[in-house]
Amino acid sequence: MASQDAGANNQRSPFFSEEDDFFVPSLCTSEAVFTLVVMAELLVLVLVLAEPMEAGFDWVRLALTSLFVQWNVLLSAALLCALRPRLARLDARTAALMCVALVVVLTLMCTLAAETLRLFVVLPDSEGNLRYLRNGLISLIMSTLVLRYFWLQSQWRIQQQAELRARIQSLQARIRPHFLFNSLNSIASLVAVDADKAEQAVLDLSDLFRASLATPGTLVRWREELDLCQRYLSIEHYRLGDRLQMCWDVAAIPDDLPIPQLSLQPLLENALIYGIQPRIEGGEVVVTGAWDGQLLRLEVSNPCAEHEVVESTGTHLALENIQARLKVLFGSEAAISAQRRAGRYIATLSYPCSRLMPEA
Repeated sequence: MASQDAGANNQRSPFFSEEDDFFVPSLCTSEAVFTLVVMAELLVLVLVLAEPMEAGFDWVRLALTSLFVQWNVLLSAALLCALRPRLARLDARTAALMCVALVVVLTLMCTLAAETLRLFVVLPDSEGNLRYLRNGLISLIMSTLVLRYFWLQSQWRIQQQAELRARIQSLQARIRPHFLFNSLNSIASLVAVDADKAEQAVLDLSDLFRASLATPGTLVRWREELDLCQRYLSIEHYRLGDRLQMCWDVAAIPDDLPIPQLSLQPLLENALIYGIQPRIEGGEVVVTGAWDGQLLRLEVSNPCAEHEVVESTGTHLALENIQARLKVLFGSEAAISAQRRAGRYIATLSYPCSRLMPEA
C-alpha cells in the first residue's frame, strides 16, 4: 500500500481531505459517519437474514444486533480518527495491520460488554466462546475489506491526479513559449528604434518570466496573476507608447482568490495584437472583474469595428487552451466566451470559486 497526495478533484470521495497523504481517510466527518452507519446497518441485515428463518421475524434480535454493530462501528471509527495522526507516520502496511488489530480487539471488548449487559441470549460457555471467535472473524474480514477499499480508492486518486497534473502541465507548456516569443518580438521591434527601452524591456521580461516560472502549481493568487499581467503590459508600453490605454476595474476581486496562472495574460495579449496594434490611433483595453462569493467573472474588451476579423487561429487556440485548463480545474461550470458588442471585442472568463487560497 502507498500514500498519495489528495488533490482537488470533483469526483473525490467525501472521506478524503486535501491536507494529508494517509490512505486511511478521516472518519470524523459527518459524511463519513453517515456512510459508516448505513454500511453497518446493511451488515446487520445480512447477519440477521443469514440465521435460520423462524415463523415470525425476530425484531428484537434485529434491534439488539443493530445496537451491537453500530456501537462497535462508531467506536472503531472514533478510535481510528483519534489515532490517525500517529498511524499516518507508519508505513502503509504496518498502519493497515494496526488498524485491523485495533478493530478486532475493540470488537472483542464490545462482545464482552454486550454479554455483561445481557444483550445476547444466555448461551452455554462453549457457544459463548464461539461467539467471540465468530465476531472476531467477522470484524477481521470486514475491516480488511474496508481497508482494501480505501487502498483502491487511494490508488485511483493517485492515477487521476497524475493524469490531471500531466494534462495541466501540457496545456501550461503551450502558453509559456507563445508568451515568451511574442514578448521577444515586441522587444526586437524596439531595438532599432530605442535601444535603451529595448534593454529595459529585456530586464522586465527577465523578471516577468522568472515570476511565471517560480510559482509552483497551477493555481496562483489573483494579485500574482495581476502583477504578472502588469509586467507584461509594461513591455508592450515601450513598443506601443500612448497608443495603449488601460482601464482596470477589478477592485471587487480579493487578492487571495485562486486563478490558473497565465489565464488573464493571453486575453490581454490577444486584445493588444488584434485590437490595439493594427490601429494608428491605438485604443483602450478594459479589464473588469467581479466575484460574488461563488463565481469569478473576468472580461477583457478591446476596440473592434464590425468589419474587422479578429477571430484568428491564434485567438481560437488561446481561448480553447484557457477553457481546457478551466474545465480540468473547476469542472463543467467553467467557461470562456467571446463576442462583439457596441464596437468592441469582449472575451469573458468565468469559473466557480468559493474560497480564498490559504497563506503560504
